[in-house]
Amino acid sequence: MATATTMRPLVSLALPDQGAARLATQLFLALAGTLLLTLSAKTKVVLGPVDLSLQTLAVLLIASAFGMRLAVATLLLYLAEGAFGLPVFQGTPEKGIGIAYMLGSTGGYLAGFVVMAAIAGWAADRGWDRQPFKLFGAMLAAEIVMMAMGFAWLAALIGPEKSWQFGVAPFIAGDLIKVALAASLVPAVWAVLPKQR
Repeated sequence: MATATTMRPLVSLALPDQGAARLATQLFLALAGTLLLTLSAKTKVVLGPVDLSLQTLAVLLIASAFGMRLAVATLLLYLAEGAFGLPVFQGTPEKGIGIAYMLGSTGGYLAGFVVMAAIAGWAADRGWDRQPFKLFGAMLAAEIVMMAMGFAWLAALIGPEKSWQFGVAPFIAGDLIKVALAASLVPAVWAVLPKQR
């Protein structure tokens, strides 16, 4: 029983134990997560077919704080908001909205965010969110999978050479920094929590 307690993600400290209050809190957190994802998507630097944003950092932080199930639910809710036409994505509404936008150049990355959240959330569920090196390894794996999905989708649209040039290479250094930052922040929060109790 003690082992199960130490393996819960950070958000479990704020969740009621059961019932309607727990469900309402989870729904609130998922909605707050989609707001964070929207804000991070709109913080961008224009590079070409795919722009640089803070969204990968937001996905990693949400996943490592929420755990796999709530993080994946949050990402799916975010995609649903975008599919229904809300301007939550990086290039919406200026580059289109809804399903049409999702099938464009960033479609693979959007799907990759769900897998990224699942991998990083899985790691948090196993207590890796308290260990920066383990968390970094899991987040790096999540990042690689997400980028591979984005590259594959973009390559089908504009070819592999341009896909690498515009959809992967410009993001490598920045995304490594974001992975390192996320892998440092969450264990740091865990480290200071006992001092506040």
